[in-house]
Amino acid sequence: MSFDHIIDRRGSNCTKWDMMSAPSIGVPAEDGLAMWIADMDFAAPDFLQEATQGLLDKANYGYFIGEDPLKDKIANWMQTRHGWTVDPAAMFSTYGLGNGIGICLQALTQPEDEVIIFTPVYHEFTVKVKKSGRTLKESPLVIRDGVYHMDLAALEASMTGREKLMIFCSPHNPAGRIWTPEEMRALAAFCARHDLILLSDDIHHDLIYPGETYVPMPVAAPEVLDRLVMLTSASKTFNIAGSRLGTISIPDENLRARFGKLFRALDISPNLLGVVLTGAAYSDRGAAWLDDLRPYLAENSRVFLDGMAQIPGVTPMPMQSTYLTWVDFTNTGMEMSEVIRRVRQDARIAPSVGAEFGTGGESFLRFNIGTPRARVTEAVERLQQAFSDLQ
Repeated sequence: MSFDHIIDRRGSNCTKWDMMSAPSIGVPAEDGLAMWIADMDFAAPDFLQEATQGLLDKANYGYFIGEDPLKDKIANWMQTRHGWTVDPAAMFSTYGLGNGIGICLQALTQPEDEVIIFTPVYHEFTVKVKKSGRTLKESPLVIRDGVYHMDLAALEASMTGREKLMIFCSPHNPAGRIWTPEEMRALAAFCARHDLILLSDDIHHDLIYPGETYVPMPVAAPEVLDRLVMLTSASKTFNIAGSRLGTISIPDENLRARFGKLFRALDISPNLLGVVLTGAAYSDRGAAWLDDLRPYLAENSRVFLDGMAQIPGVTPMPMQSTYLTWVDFTNTGMEMSEVIRRVRQDARIAPSVGAEFGTGGESFLRFNIGTPRARVTEAVERLQQAFSDLQ
């Protein structure tokens, strides 16, 4: 398929396009560019369309079988793509990974326990922690050589013993950083020293740029398996978040039993569409489509980041993965309210506001480049014009 083909998603109940004109964002629907929610704009590939048609042809929307074969497909995908051997019996199917995080917090921690996150990071981590009645503890990332690093020494000095769980984002959203095996082993050792459960949200694990290497936590640091919870999904890779299916993999039997007790009490089971679409995605045709998508996203990143770097005072962060760019406006000398006004009103672009991602994100905006390249090029032109007085 051609990723250059532009489809109009307005009026399709697409959150990304149909909500950007809401008062909280205020970008006009008629000529605005939606670059906020982590959702791609490419047409659904044939293998997903055919799988959906097959569901229609069977005309069975009642109870169904097929979850166990799906888990086998997931295990095969993780082994083939990422060298991670995962037992299907250690998997749970949740209503997306947001639901999975919520269950983990309820099952594996107590009210008022502290939960560590490395900020800036995917804003839903904060939302889920607070909704669960747990106490959020931010560990700000530090920028060295233009990219983020964890400051485990500073975190160590701040530990009180009330911390019980850590949520880790790998690869990192919003910056597209791939953590090295050495960094992951250091993090695993930290969790062992402080008896922390480690939730590793790896939802962007397939969107790795050519020439880059992603290593899952269980492969990088197998010594952490007794306290590790892995969160994965096909939803970001294949743009099927609406099918609401995530996978929680818990290697340790005791930890799995703790999670499973609440999971079973809530009577959670996957939905039919999620099983069908994920099964179709984790296939040879899905792998071939993904191998075409990855270099396309990498070139989109190059086009967008090179264009943003030409605006004086604007510093885009280098990317190794994902379709979410992270751009710093600190050195423009402007207040962020003025930066946001120019981007939304002058450029008519809806980005994600960096302050929502926690401490350290206040001077940033996140732009979604998972869209046909003509739109990426147009976004660059609009943004350069909106800040042309800095030229």
